[in-house]
Parts: sequence; C-alpha cells; structure tokens
Amino acid sequence: MAPRPSVKGVADVVALIDSLSRIAGRARVIWFLVFGGLFLDAYSNAALSAGLGPMTTQMELSSTQISVLTATAPALAIVFNPVGGWLATRIGRVPPLLLAKVFAVAGALLAAFAGDFSTVWLGRVLVGVAYGIDFAVAMALLAEYTPAKFGGRLNLWQAVWYTATTSNLALALVFFHLDVGADIWRWSVGSAAVVALALLVGQWLMLSESPTWLASKGRLEEAVTNLDRIYGIKAEAGTPDARTRAATAAPAIGMRQAGVLFRGEYLPRTILSSVISLGQSMQYFAVGWYLPVISLTIFGESFEKATVGSMVFNAFGIAGGLASAYFGRKLGLRLSSAAGFAGVFVALLLMGLTFGRIPTAVAFLLPVAFILCHSAGPGANGKSIAALSYSSDVRALGTGVTGMVGSFGSVAGLYVFPQIKDSLGLGNTFLVLSVVPLLGLITCLAIKWDPMRSEVSVDQDGPAAPGAGGSHPDATAATAAR
Repeated sequence: MAPRPSVKGVADVVALIDSLSRIAGRARVIWFLVFGGLFLDAYSNAALSAGLGPMTTQMELSSTQISVLTATAPALAIVFNPVGGWLATRIGRVPPLLLAKVFAVAGALLAAFAGDFSTVWLGRVLVGVAYGIDFAVAMALLAEYTPAKFGGRLNLWQAVWYTATTSNLALALVFFHLDVGADIWRWSVGSAAVVALALLVGQWLMLSESPTWLASKGRLEEAVTNLDRIYGIKAEAGTPDARTRAATAAPAIGMRQAGVLFRGEYLPRTILSSVISLGQSMQYFAVGWYLPVISLTIFGESFEKATVGSMVFNAFGIAGGLASAYFGRKLGLRLSSAAGFAGVFVALLLMGLTFGRIPTAVAFLLPVAFILCHSAGPGANGKSIAALSYSSDVRALGTGVTGMVGSFGSVAGLYVFPQIKDSLGLGNTFLVLSVVPLLGLITCLAIKWDPMRSEVSVDQDGPAAPGAGGSHPDATAATAAR
C-alpha cells in the first residue's frame, strides 16, 4: 500500500485538491449546494421584481417607497459583503453561509405576510443581510473547493443567476393562472422562503468546512478529515511547516488588516476585480430599464405576455453565463472581461443612437447582444476573478470587498440612472452609461493580472512575483514543503 501523502500546510492541501481529475460524489453535491445560495440570492431579487406591480397597487406605494424597496438589499450588501468576508476569515466558511439562510428565510416570510410598507422593508433588510454575507463567502468557498483546472466553472454563477430569475418568473405565471389576484406578490416573495429553508437544511447536513481554511489555521487533523469526507482523499497530518506555524502564531486577519488588499501585488488584483464588479453591476441596469420596454412592445402589455417576454431575454443570459466558463478557460478572465465590455460598449452606443428610430424587431437584437456580452464576460468574471486572486487567509475579505464595490454599482443603477433617464431620456441615458464598459475595457487592458494564466507565491506579507502556469494562490512551493 502506497504511503499516504503528508499534509503540513495549505500548499499540500491545495496540491491534493488540484490533483483531482474531476469533481464527483459528495464533492459535486456540496459544490452545487454552495451554488444554490447564489441561486437563492438571485431568486429573492427576482421575487420582489416579479411582484412589484401588484404590491404597488395593493399597498398604494409611492415612487419613493418603491425605490427604497428595490435598493434596500444591494445597499445592505455594501456593508455585509465585507462583514461576511470578515466572518468567513475568523470563524470559517460554513457558519456564515448557514446564518445567511436563516436571515433569508426570516426576511422572505416577514415580507410575504406583511401588512404595511415598513414590514415589507424590514423583510428586505434581512434579505439584504443574507445576500451580502452569502455572496462574499460562497465565492471564496467555491474557489477553495474547486481544483485549479476547473477554476473557470466559478463563472457558472452567472448562468445560475439568470436561471433563478427565470424560475421565479415562471412560478409567477403559475400563481397568475391560479388566480391569486393582487396577492401574487406574496406568493412570489414567500416562495423564496421555501428555497432558503431547503438550502439551509441541505447545507447544514452536507457542507464540510474548507480544508484549505482549516490548514491556514494550523488545524491539520481537521483538514485531513475533511479532505477525506469531501473528496475521498486519504492523507495524514504531518508536522506543520514554517509557513503554517507562522500563520498560526500571527494575529488573525480581520477588517483592520484588510489594507493588505491594497498593497504590493494585491493592489492591481483588487483594482481589476473591483472595476469589473462595479462596471458589470452598473451596466446591468441598462438592461433593467430597457427590458420592460421591449417586452411590453413585442410581447404585449398583459402581465402574462410581459413576463414571458422577460423570460425570453433571461434565456440569453443563461446562454451567456454558460458560455462564460468556456471563454474564461480559453481567454482567461481578464481578456474575456475585456471582450465582454467591448461588446457591451458597442451595444449601448447603438441602443442610444437608434432608440425609438428602428423597427422593434431590430431593436430586440440590441439588448440580446448586450445580455450575451455582459453575461459571457464581466457579468460572470467580476466575482470569479476576486475569488481566484487571493490566498486563503484573505480570500473571503477580497471577495467581500469586491462584492461591496459591486453593490455600490447596483445602488447607483437604481438611484442615479433613473434620474438621468428622467432628465435626458432613455436613449441619451444609454449613451452616458456607455462610459462604464469603456472604462472597464481600458482597465482590463491596462492591468495584466489573470489568475487563470498566473501562478503566484504568497508569503505572510503578500504575494511574490507571478510565474508561468496556473494554480490557486495558496499553492506556494508545494514541492519544497515536502
């Protein structure tokens, strides 16, 4: 019998995970369960969107109240993205994910049974907390669960996002045919509680703490146990290497130490991932404003036809999200983001210059091009590039900061661009918004970092110079460690 490999630190854990030729068994189930949290985040947002019209009528909401409701979740995410990253760094990846599901269940139920605006808003506050925590932690955990050769699969979260949105729209149609009347929004929002509860039970039963995070804390016995539990990898805990001993003795990295993300070679990575995240979230709201216009024009002004129209557009988002994994692998996350930003820039220019002046059938193709370029490029990469650019000790903080910046973009889209639209008109708004993907394109071309094309070595003070090849940032001198 061959001797079991010895695990002395993070590098050994990462090397064992990277040696896997596929993600199978319990690891596959766990992988999809973590992705399920991202599905829930999108589903919860779509639930409010799908039922906003009937809710507005039933509760007689003002335009200000509508704006507050739609912006609450992304606004809370600005705070709770880094909080989620901090929690994941201090107490592990799994506890914050479970906590997020508890908040999601409570928020959905509170909103569904609300009798007034204040209660609905409080429900959205809880959903925003869940959204902020879950997204930051889930991407970090997925990066640590996934062998480096499959890193591009993290981009599938974009397809999951559009699938969740489409699923809620389809369910809204079911409720519509059940003739639930103006309460359709309660059924739509309440269904998110069912999804959150199912995920809470599934994640509580199946998730195991990240072996990489455990090794970074010097808990090598637990890391070895979870390698076996998740992947069936048989290893044994060895004597901690110098890096592991130093990391264990050092103060835990927290919010005060987050400045490491803005120093040394982490700085360009943080800038790149933040700009991609900010740009994709801001430009997405161009589609958010344009889709209802196109849907109502092409598919009719009834609730049923407009909903079907939105589902048609979302289908292209699913296609682009699925393609993002391929483009990420072939081009790298940086260049695929650059190509996506370029396509979005051209689409927005054409939408702005031709809005209201071309046949509807032709106008339909422009937002389709927008959605495909967005979801196949920066829409997916904004989260993935952050998760793959940092070592395990700061990964959750990195994804949290990136998520926070992206949430700023969401809030800007919900508040700033509607005001520009009212002042300049929709066509000119698209022209103004085209500056966003242009800046994203320039940033992607200026900063050469790409985790799919670089191998990094990370010491206690930050990353050393990148070399050739591709691996997790934690894979530091794995051979020397042995």
